[in-house]
Amino acid sequence: MNRRISTLLVAVAPIVAFGVLLALVTVPYVSLGPGPTFDTLGEVEGKEVVDIEGTDVHPTTGHLNMTTVSQRDNLTLGQALTLWMSGREQLVPRDLVYPPDKSKDEIDEANNQDFKRSEDSAAYAALGYLKYAPAVTVETVSKDGASADKLKEGDAIDGVNGTRVTDLEQFQSLMGKTKPGDEVVLDFRRKNAPPGVTTVKLGSAPDKEQGVLGIGVVEAPWAPFTIEFNLANVGGPSAGLVFSLAVIDKLTTGELSGSRFVAGTGTINADGKVGSIGGITHKILAAHEAGATVFLVPADNCEEAKSAHEDGIDLVRVEKLGDAVDALKALSAGGEAPRC
Repeated sequence: MNRRISTLLVAVAPIVAFGVLLALVTVPYVSLGPGPTFDTLGEVEGKEVVDIEGTDVHPTTGHLNMTTVSQRDNLTLGQALTLWMSGREQLVPRDLVYPPDKSKDEIDEANNQDFKRSEDSAAYAALGYLKYAPAVTVETVSKDGASADKLKEGDAIDGVNGTRVTDLEQFQSLMGKTKPGDEVVLDFRRKNAPPGVTTVKLGSAPDKEQGVLGIGVVEAPWAPFTIEFNLANVGGPSAGLVFSLAVIDKLTTGELSGSRFVAGTGTINADGKVGSIGGITHKILAAHEAGATVFLVPADNCEEAKSAHEDGIDLVRVEKLGDAVDALKALSAGGEAPRC
């Protein structure tokens, strides 16, 4: 009897040990797979995903969905094997997603900042496409800077000490003639408000001899209304293209999607150039499962996108924002669009 028990224990021990390994031992890999999609023409938690206030907004139907890639970290050996065998997930070395010289919080914060910048670029690209004139636009206001409580993000600066400002170079030239402690009078336009005038006593910065307003500015298309993007905790810049399209769709008559279910991805800069992204096959799968029949693909991602092999979804190639608008209009009219 004792011999039988000993034999059984010897046989069972490796199985138990392997089970412990599967359940407890973590692996240095991250799983990437299809993430949630969000309709930029719809609502999330009772708020418009793309909320435009201060001007007429046209009704829209259909879908313009942004897509995401899911990430799973701190995987056990058992979880990693299960996800890998599912065929839906990709395992990549953790260092490729979370560089060892940065904490996860630092990386998540950088992704969130990229997402915020992509929102700004998406708005600028859309307004540029719609032919809104450029202005010296306030992007950031330092909470402890000279302009705190005087200027706001989104203000357009039109004049410095009575001199009209027409572009960023001229603004920088005028500010270069000041020194810390000077008072400057700024003429500005504010969204959804009348134009204003404010006087700012300039601060200083260690690396500058001139006076400092404590703001960050950019020359970009400006509109008198606000555009807000209400998607929190979605990192990275790859929603830019679809955000721009949603803004254009809401500000123009007709419907870009033609009542279709359109999804897509791609970074965008303020000039409307569409850039490549990572995880394209995961995003196409997510869009397909959500019901999309058209997927907008950055031109540089086309070759990889074709490996997705999802039936019933057209892969439309785009290099610029205008390409995407033209392609959707062509499809709505029963025509053809450039494909991957």
